[in-house]
Amino acid sequence: MVLAAGVGSRMRPLTNDRPKALVTVNGKALIDHVLDRLHEAGIETAVVNVHHFADQMETHLAGRTNPKVIIADERAGLLDSGGGIKNARALLGDDPILVANIDSLWVGGEVPPIEAMKRAWDPAKMDILMLLVPRDRGIGLEGPRGFRLDAQGRATHMADDANPAPLANVGFQIMKPQLLDDQPEGAFSILPIWWRLQDEGRIYGVAMDAFWLHVGDPAARDEAEARLT
Repeated sequence: MVLAAGVGSRMRPLTNDRPKALVTVNGKALIDHVLDRLHEAGIETAVVNVHHFADQMETHLAGRTNPKVIIADERAGLLDSGGGIKNARALLGDDPILVANIDSLWVGGEVPPIEAMKRAWDPAKMDILMLLVPRDRGIGLEGPRGFRLDAQGRATHMADDANPAPLANVGFQIMKPQLLDDQPEGAFSILPIWWRLQDEGRIYGVAMDAFWLHVGDPAARDEAEARLT
């Protein structure tokens, strides 16, 4: 599932006339960068949620076949990270899913990041596996918060501003969709589910060796474009 419904307020003025997902980096829309990565990883179907300039998104994605795109409509109102996934629950099935943010790109590395996630995923001990990156291997990092991993790969969130976390959250995760089945309808964040799984030792992480390009605002977009060029 690709989370693409946000209004992109920090990306203004680039999002004054289009959704953030259609902002281009190096001549290609963010949504296409992400979908191309999913296709390279062997993913055949992507559910994409839409809200801001939803008609533009549907038109842009209409001819996409690799992967095939299914629209999850949020025109009636934004549902946040957890609510957006739950709203698409009937489209996602019961097998583990890959959830992807729209503003994460990467370059280089020996092991493709999604392949590293696939290799690390172990549903017997994990309910969520997060893709992380060392703080010195990215642009557009926002603040000192992030995660650390123990020797077994279990992830713990760090929120001490005076002690920056060694790993940042890339915004890609493998998760079991059943985690949301007991949540209420409507908008809600997935973060409380992270905290519960952290206490239960069921949330893990894998650090990628690629260089992360977080395209969160116009300045980061320009820097990402320069690196890709």
